[in-house]
Amino acid sequence: MIEPLLAGLETTAAAQWLRGARWGYAAVNGTHVLGVAMLVGAILPLDLRLLGCWRGVDRQALVRVLVPVAAAGLALAATAGLCLFAIRAREYAGLDIFRVKLALIATGASAAILLHARAGWLLRDARPATLRLHAVLSLTCWLGALACGRLIAFVT
Repeated sequence: MIEPLLAGLETTAAAQWLRGARWGYAAVNGTHVLGVAMLVGAILPLDLRLLGCWRGVDRQALVRVLVPVAAAGLALAATAGLCLFAIRAREYAGLDIFRVKLALIATGASAAILLHARAGWLLRDARPATLRLHAVLSLTCWLGALACGRLIAFVT
């Protein structure tokens, strides 16, 4: 049922172009890496602050700056990642490590959305224990997704 969809994705004009365009592929891959760097680079200090590091730094100020950077990074990485996925969709979809990566991304993004929906945009209404628990989950998801993404290069 999903096989025809994956095969169709591989035959799109964008996927065909990327397979043959050395610099195009490099640009999309670089964009994906930039998005991941923005995401993890913003999430790591924010989660460490939620865990209790840098108590002298205003948490709401960090949230105000880092959450939009992380969200933009996720959007950039996901968009470029979909383009890269399309090149070999059936192969990637068959990899356990790729499916784990997607599960970690979905969990990390869902947890962040849920936390902000419940505690407010600046997390004013969150209990410290909730923030610490979220930070551990977030670090696990995003660093795990990062590791899985790198491992994909070694199993394909």
